[in-house]
Amino acid sequence: MRTRRKVFAYITRGPEDEKELLVFEHQGEPEAGLQVPGGTIEEGEMLIDALYREVQEETGLPQAVLEFVGKVHKYNYYPEHQEDKVYERNIFHFEYTGERVDYWEHTIVSDGQDNGRTFMFHWEPVAHCPKLAADQDAALELME
Repeated sequence: MRTRRKVFAYITRGPEDEKELLVFEHQGEPEAGLQVPGGTIEEGEMLIDALYREVQEETGLPQAVLEFVGKVHKYNYYPEHQEDKVYERNIFHFEYTGERVDYWEHTIVSDGQDNGRTFMFHWEPVAHCPKLAADQDAALELME
């Protein structure tokens, strides 16, 4: 069985009782579903480096507006209809400290498969977050 290592970022803003989660959709690809920033850890790449790289690539947010809160959870995800593959998921929490922006679009520039895709970002209440694609919401209740 092949294991692919992944990082995901739960980026939140607001006071505890009104906390919101940053999510995105792929422009023109509704079947991709609602997601949080994240991606594959490259060969030889440190976990934290992969995390910051993926967040920057996918959101356009600089590290300076993200306050690292901590690691939320690590678990294995087994995608349906892919019996030979498992994803090791490492989920981290950041608090957004930048200027309040409720919606933006960001076009990916990278060497990866997402190059040229446009992601549409917005915030969802953590307490009532819609279902995220591929069980990316599996660790939301573990956030402090």
